[in-house]
Amino acid sequence: MNTVRDQIIINADKLRAQAEEAEELGRLTDETAALMRQAGSIRMLQPKEYGGAETHIVEFAETVMETARIFGSAGWVHGIVGVHPWQLAFADRRVQEEVWGEDHDTWMASPYMPAGVLKPVDGGYRFSGRWQFSSGTDHCRWIFLGGLLADREGVPVSPPRQVHVILPRSDYEIVEDSWNVVGLKGTGSKDIVVRDAFVPEYRVMDGDKVLDGTAVKEFGREETLYRIPWSCAFPAGIISAIIGIAEGALETALGYQRDRINAQGTRVREDPYTLSALGEAAADIQAARMEVLGNLNRIWDIVDSGAEVPFEIRALGRLTQVRAAWRAVRAVDEVFARSGGNALRMDKPLQRFWRDAHAGLNHAINIPGPTYHAAALTKMGVDPQGPLRALI
Repeated sequence: MNTVRDQIIINADKLRAQAEEAEELGRLTDETAALMRQAGSIRMLQPKEYGGAETHIVEFAETVMETARIFGSAGWVHGIVGVHPWQLAFADRRVQEEVWGEDHDTWMASPYMPAGVLKPVDGGYRFSGRWQFSSGTDHCRWIFLGGLLADREGVPVSPPRQVHVILPRSDYEIVEDSWNVVGLKGTGSKDIVVRDAFVPEYRVMDGDKVLDGTAVKEFGREETLYRIPWSCAFPAGIISAIIGIAEGALETALGYQRDRINAQGTRVREDPYTLSALGEAAADIQAARMEVLGNLNRIWDIVDSGAEVPFEIRALGRLTQVRAAWRAVRAVDEVFARSGGNALRMDKPLQRFWRDAHAGLNHAINIPGPTYHAAALTKMGVDPQGPLRALI
């Protein structure tokens, strides 16, 4: 079977060769994006009626891991941009036609941070704001942007109501030179500016309904893929990319260490201390991988049986995701610290994997405190309230 993952593996050398140029450009190269389009990377979670694969969420996660293992920034873009078709699948049919009707390979960017204000006007809304961290945005022609619903005077309503606004490329500006960073440089996660764009009502999604599953129910989709919780689907791409980057770091380090002689004049393959640390790191990265995939399978099976995923299971799922990301990156630190001074050289790929892993951990989806807090309360039989329910 010729899957997306098969295509990524076939093109591994080509993708790997693009990594250095992508860092210099501050975005994926056109060739990398073309290879991903050819493989169908971003159509994995897209509805079949629009040329998508509607694949199992675990297959998506495994493919993101494989891509990130080869080229971290490409895996990151795959993980984030690749989730957007999942949400568009239960947006208004009119906007689905606008995005996919003529080209099934149209990519959508984000972010969802509510940095814009949506003001009602006759026939729709007016929307303005500025956002950071729009990964892969140079290769996208539409975008999801988070905002706050306002009244006709432009004052956000109370209590706050978050919205997800869908815009075509003609309605927003990509701020060049706004992605000057230490890691994931090739993702091109640039700033976005919207200045008083008109938005028809059908291009606005209620953020709360997206997160709690109401939106997909109202749309009427019955496929298991689209009924899994947002807190399972959206973080899956990000966490999988981080784990794939960790796997790439380990693979690169093992290849590098095979013939290395350390400062004591000992071959690393004969150094029990380094080998022990590398073995422990490998175990942690593998455990992180299996925890994430196991959790995705568990939630998929619950939904596939026709049941709802209770808050406790969602909270424990988020706990698993966050812990796996931190565990994998800490393992990368152990690998990097035992790779000698030459691992610091910019012409060695190990330092890029190390930087990319830490950059990925800085995404808001990986903040441990509130997630661990909420999960601990649920284990005590206490129902978390307020902000503790966010992203769960």
